[in-house]
Amino acid sequence: MEENILKRNNVNVTGGGTKTIIFVPGFGCDQNIWRFVAPFFEKEYRVVLFDHVGSGKSDTNAYSSSKYSDLHGYSRDVLDICATLKLKNVVLVGHSVGCMIGMLASIQKPEYFERLIMIGPSPCYLNDPPDYMGGFEKVDLEGLLDMMDMNYIGWANNFSQVIMGNPERPELFKELEESFCSTDPIIASQFAKTTFFSDNREDLKKVVVPSLIMMCSEDTIAPIEVGDYIHRHLSGSTLRLMQATGHCPHMSHPKETIRLICEYLSASR
Repeated sequence: MEENILKRNNVNVTGGGTKTIIFVPGFGCDQNIWRFVAPFFEKEYRVVLFDHVGSGKSDTNAYSSSKYSDLHGYSRDVLDICATLKLKNVVLVGHSVGCMIGMLASIQKPEYFERLIMIGPSPCYLNDPPDYMGGFEKVDLEGLLDMMDMNYIGWANNFSQVIMGNPERPELFKELEESFCSTDPIIASQFAKTTFFSDNREDLKKVVVPSLIMMCSEDTIAPIEVGDYIHRHLSGSTLRLMQATGHCPHMSHPKETIRLICEYLSASR
């Protein structure tokens, strides 16, 4: 069973530290996106990397449309990994929807986690005026999903540029595009629906693990207003606005990402 879980999520453990840090990818990404950040922590931490089922080198035979139609299915995988590796007091670093996946895991098993670090989180991508502006109208997201179904390659090219930002560095969005294209379109489409139509605003008040919220200064996917909302509703949270732009600062601005994480963890000791 333990071997199956590690294979299912393509779990890789590096580093020689006494503490553990686990990195949770966002939509359409595998663990390779952490390669500019994760190695920095290997001296002090046991670093745990994994792929969501359906992404990277995970076991796609383990994919279940019913399980993964909800973010709780992905959070159960995180808890399975923690239980298999016998982890406690973990620092969880999530990106984008990976933040909500990690948050849901912490609500179910708070004893597993010491800190949550959220990079570009959003509890709800849909606008719900006047109190909440997630960045998208429903018709926009429906159009995005329709494009995925009609022209997946074209969608991957367009959406990777929207997510990454930083147009002066085309190699970054090309890498993201390749990551999208390496994923089964059917699985990617369902993960997109699960991600963009999720609403975890009510879950924010259930979190008891202290957290750091890192928001980019210009981010189409997770606007600054979303970070402000999370900070107001998430007790024990710290909000940092990054100089980085785009939605993937761990790829485009890894030095700033590492610095803010380290500053937060140092201040927490």
